[in-house]
Amino acid sequence: MDIFKDRLIEAMVARGMRAAELSKRTGLSKARISQYVNGKFTPKSDAVLLIAEALQVSELWLLGKAPDMEPAETEPPANISPLRLRRYPRLGEIACGAPILAVEDPDAGYVTAADINADFCLTAKGDSMIGARIFDGDEVFIQQTDLVENGEIAAVVVEGEATLKRVYYYPEEEKLILTPENPAYEPLVFVGRELEDIHILGRAVAFQVKLR
Repeated sequence: MDIFKDRLIEAMVARGMRAAELSKRTGLSKARISQYVNGKFTPKSDAVLLIAEALQVSELWLLGKAPDMEPAETEPPANISPLRLRRYPRLGEIACGAPILAVEDPDAGYVTAADINADFCLTAKGDSMIGARIFDGDEVFIQQTDLVENGEIAAVVVEGEATLKRVYYYPEEEKLILTPENPAYEPLVFVGRELEDIHILGRAVAFQVKLR
């Protein structure tokens, strides 16, 4: 822990960067940066990456695992592009099965590619969307909108509980069908006044799988 603290301070001095500026560049709170500077906590890998990029130093050096502050300059293969990162707020968990309660966690977040056009992410739970390659534990990125096209995968709140399904809406019949991507699950069908308790959080625009 002391190694990270010492090297963080050394890098901030070398770059002439105060904690407030580091917070702004990384998206991490000032309080969290202060905890790292004071040696109270060591950041997780995603925060280390953000700090290293902001300070333009080696991640391994920050962690005391390399002797050189400067990141190694290597020529990447032609099929590899630099990854710009962005922190997405995590709303909570979303059911890929029976609906579950959607609870916002303001302190949680997920770091991934900055070019994903999303407003927040949710952690998938269950197996009802495996036909769309969305598995339990995957991060699903949601673009906030009230309306989606038929056939799009969306995060939908049903009576205060959230679920991830393909959406099919038939206004002439006042019918909404939420369809899973797993034949083990039946579609959820809502008609008439039942629609008053349903609203769409947004469309799924990307997901990030965990290596299994």
